[in-house]
Amino acid sequence: MKINETQRIGAVNPYQKQNDKQAESASRKRKKDEVQISAEAQEMLSSSRENSTDRTKLIDSLKQSVSSGTYHVEAGKIAEKLLPFIK
Repeated sequence: MKINETQRIGAVNPYQKQNDKQAESASRKRKKDEVQISAEAQEMLSSSRENSTDRTKLIDSLKQSVSSGTYHVEAGKIAEKLLPFIK
């Protein structure tokens, strides 16, 4: 009785190679993302942090004036700024 064919003794499952490749690619170390911030961007960030204290003071004063009802909106200035966008 013949169990194995003589030509198939050294045969390799064709899907085995594909599985080996997938396992190999999964085991490789994955690349990590990097972010590089330019010197100009760092300078802009530092200047915005310095100005943030002045801005917070301005925002707080505006909040207080709006909540107390003393904030006055100048319609003429708003119209001047909107006019170029309408044209």
